[in-house]
Amino acid sequence: MLLLIRKRATKKELDNVAKHFKGYVKVVVDLEKEILAAGADRHFDEEKELLARGSKQENLWGGGVDVESKEIDYNSIINLRPSQDNPSRDILSKEIREKIDKIVKRFLF
Repeated sequence: MLLLIRKRATKKELDNVAKHFKGYVKVVVDLEKEILAAGADRHFDEEKELLARGSKQENLWGGGVDVESKEIDYNSIINLRPSQDNPSRDILSKEIREKIDKIVKRFLF
């Protein structure tokens, strides 16, 4: 179940997207628009949905959330971006991680 989130998710919405991976939710965050997509099997699917809605590739970053512990991770194949100084699946920029944290916490916790 892919969910595009522009405001705080309800408990029911969060529970629904967390079912597939038993409490873990894959997310892709648009740092410019401050929205996120969640709940798909692959980050690619969430990225594709955001791109179709006008997001720009350079603003999209992937990761995940453990719903119970509220731990956020920053690992996704879509994060491999040597041209944006990120030659890793993990987001290396502290600044980008902080922006993701802010958006994820606002909408999911």
